[in-house]
Amino acid sequence: MQHVFIVGSKGIPGAYGGYETFVDRLTEYHQNNREIKYHVACKSEETGDFEYQNARCFKVNVPNIGPAQAIYYDVIALKQCCQYIEKHNIKNPIVYILACRIGPFAAHYKNKIHKFGGKVYVNPDGHEWMRKKWSVLVRKYWKVSERMMIKNADLLICDSKNIEKYIQKEYQKYHPKTTFIAYGSDTKPSILAGDDSRLLSWYQTKRLTPKGYYLVVGRFVPENNFETMIREFMVSKSKRDFAIITTANDAFLEELEQKLHFRSDPRIKFVGTVYDQELLKKIRENAYGYFHGHEVGGTNPSLLEALGSTNLNLLLNVGFNREVGEDGAIYWNKDFGDLAKIIEKTDAMSEEEIAALGVKAKKRISDEYSWEHIVDLYEDVFLNGVQ
Repeated sequence: MQHVFIVGSKGIPGAYGGYETFVDRLTEYHQNNREIKYHVACKSEETGDFEYQNARCFKVNVPNIGPAQAIYYDVIALKQCCQYIEKHNIKNPIVYILACRIGPFAAHYKNKIHKFGGKVYVNPDGHEWMRKKWSVLVRKYWKVSERMMIKNADLLICDSKNIEKYIQKEYQKYHPKTTFIAYGSDTKPSILAGDDSRLLSWYQTKRLTPKGYYLVVGRFVPENNFETMIREFMVSKSKRDFAIITTANDAFLEELEQKLHFRSDPRIKFVGTVYDQELLKKIRENAYGYFHGHEVGGTNPSLLEALGSTNLNLLLNVGFNREVGEDGAIYWNKDFGDLAKIIEKTDAMSEEEIAALGVKAKKRISDEYSWEHIVDLYEDVFLNGVQ
């Protein structure tokens, strides 16, 4: 049996981030697989183990020490993995680390895991060092940490072809071994009916109507280009609303208000967060169009979910997004007036044109990004390696 230890997600079940959903699906689809045994680190205020979907989930007690919490969590989880491997005399384990947070500790743990006959796999995630929310010092740390993780990984599993290309070019002196396995999604429609009380209540509260709004779902941070999307929507003559489902960030909100005065435009509606996944899916399905302005990172889960649910998708024209959307989406750039023109064009599109784009978008997801396909690729890599 191949033992696979997963470090770097907040844990399963119950968390809704990209890594958490991935680990949940991986263990769900492989729960009857007799050849792989998963061990999943779970961030907790307690200690102990429990079984979930046939995976051994081990709790890692993390004190509240501010921004360094994530680094501490990964290091302690790795330490617990090594203790368990040694105690149970596990041969040839795979330790799969999600994200490049713990570069300064990478060589130490690689050597330890190699002594057990094991291998270290890393998912490098996106360009964390480019995120504007970090200070210059923190960005430098992320870049150094990424380099050290890549140098010490036996295999890098990239969820974007563009990230894989970047690693091969940027770190060619280390001859990194890489493979591409995307993030997953599904095209199943929401189980909610059009007249479901939860949906109708949400629409009433937010003053929205089905097909009467463009939508964006994502973290409220500068590199997701909310400024450009709001500015361009305000410039456009669209009669529809722009519904923004996002996290709270009061400082950034005020900064945008000072620049754009969006509160004077009744079409711009910040509608909070939606954690009910079926409701969120229905809101996506009922959107007239979906904006995606993410510029940093690999395959973005919210983009896959949009392509699987919304027919009309307007994506920022960067490699990460084009790679996923291909001909199932429309692309915009950050030049003044570009997105506004596109909004006016899409407002005038026929139902048939929009439906045809939706068919292409859903085909992209079902062909290349379905969870069944993704976890099959992972099974092959865990059991057979990369040739």
